[in-house]
Amino acid sequence: MNRAAAARSAGLLSGALLMSSLVVATPVSAAIGEVGVAARAPAIEWQECPEYSDEDLRRLGVSEEKFEEYRQLLGRTECGTISVPLDYDDPAGKQIGIALTRLKAADQKHRRGSLAFNPGGPGGSGYLMPHRIVTNGAELDERYDLIGIDPRGVGSSTKVACPEGQWSERPPGPVTEEHARKAYAETVKINRECAQSNPEFLEQVTAANVARDIDRIRAALGEPKISFLAGSWGAWLGAVLGSLFPGKVDRMWLDSVASPDHRRDTGVEAGAKAAHRNFQRMAAWIAKRDDTYGLGTTTKDVVAGLEDMQKAYDADPLTFTDIDLTVDGTLIAEAAVRPSTQWPRAAQVLKELADAEGPTAPPAVKKMFGPQQDGRELTANLAFQCNEELGDRTFASWWNAYLKRVQRYPVTGRTVAATPYVAPCAGWPLPAQKTDLRPFGGSRMLSGHLHESMSPYESTPAMREAIGGTVVTIDDDVHGSAFQVPGCIEKLVDYFETGKRTTTCPGMPLPESAVTRNRV
Repeated sequence: MNRAAAARSAGLLSGALLMSSLVVATPVSAAIGEVGVAARAPAIEWQECPEYSDEDLRRLGVSEEKFEEYRQLLGRTECGTISVPLDYDDPAGKQIGIALTRLKAADQKHRRGSLAFNPGGPGGSGYLMPHRIVTNGAELDERYDLIGIDPRGVGSSTKVACPEGQWSERPPGPVTEEHARKAYAETVKINRECAQSNPEFLEQVTAANVARDIDRIRAALGEPKISFLAGSWGAWLGAVLGSLFPGKVDRMWLDSVASPDHRRDTGVEAGAKAAHRNFQRMAAWIAKRDDTYGLGTTTKDVVAGLEDMQKAYDADPLTFTDIDLTVDGTLIAEAAVRPSTQWPRAAQVLKELADAEGPTAPPAVKKMFGPQQDGRELTANLAFQCNEELGDRTFASWWNAYLKRVQRYPVTGRTVAATPYVAPCAGWPLPAQKTDLRPFGGSRMLSGHLHESMSPYESTPAMREAIGGTVVTIDDDVHGSAFQVPGCIEKLVDYFETGKRTTTCPGMPLPESAVTRNRV
């Protein structure tokens, strides 16, 4: 029998926004004010780089076959810190430290300049992002100095941590209005306590200030212009960078492009619609492999079977003795909104849940829903979101929208992270800050993924209307795949080296089932 998804706390509502697959961890940061007074001209203080053990590399997601190449890159890396104003309206006031790395171009004779990176999050570390990109096959270090940056509030840059909040667990089964109101009140309380714990610092955690920090780094490097490569929230950062410094940006590639309106409420609606569309693709993929998964021979049968599974687990939730997990209809939704790279595992989870009885969790369920690590700085994530959140934050609007999504998208509409019932920024007391986007100099590539739900494809042409550029269409659903798929990586490198543009890029191919793969 099947039952329902773990009582995920409303804490996910505040913390669970998009996470780039490129996020990596970095060393410990300096305390506020530790860096001292700003110099008249920006300067980078170069210092010894951290050492990374094999275990550190595994934690960073480096595969063992890449260890040697990764260590060679680390051996060429310079590490530094630059002092920048906490508040750019008071440039001579309190200074903070921004941590960065530089991987110098191998071909200095034909060097084109510096290329900075951001992985998204918001709150993701870009400190070692150049190393990840290069080991993925993008040899951008031939003609560019690659600049990894920890944005303010993240990693080795100056940061703060909010007090840990306490949320009530969500009871199994469909979300009730009573629980939603309680979760809203808790979110308001925790967000207020967070912002009020250090408003001087937290109100300055914005994309606009990160863009200003990047421009300081550009000046300190002696570059008249800087190029930029980013994905997810980093695409928003790139749009802000170019809008604020239109004459200082050279070439730019933004993947999994964020919406230019920067409203979480409309973003959730677009994401929920895209998740439903992609779930239909997943259901069709599962139906073609009924001999492997036994979940139905047609898309309609698979969808109907999962709706029935949700109802069964809502009526009779299942808990396990070996992991802290409750299976209900929401957990079925969480399994159904996976990108195609995870379809074999997700389909196996649904197969196991079709007749699970406990007391221990089935293998695929344990692997997918066991303890997970979040590579973002959650305090920075919240501050970046809420300081620039221009959408509605009221209980009524979010709750009513959630009920409509559940009706429209019965299987996928209940996912806590993708379609929350409480505004993540409810109660955030610091004022929302708006950055107006505009077209700017240089050239830029905006790559969108036709079937993605984290950054729906519709955001890409909308961003082009706001800042200009060339839309690159990728036929897959994988967040950030432009940095991972060989054929697209080649086009990306060619663009940065020669300026050659493209309008299409190879995407991540659909997987075979695990059983079929083992037969090959």
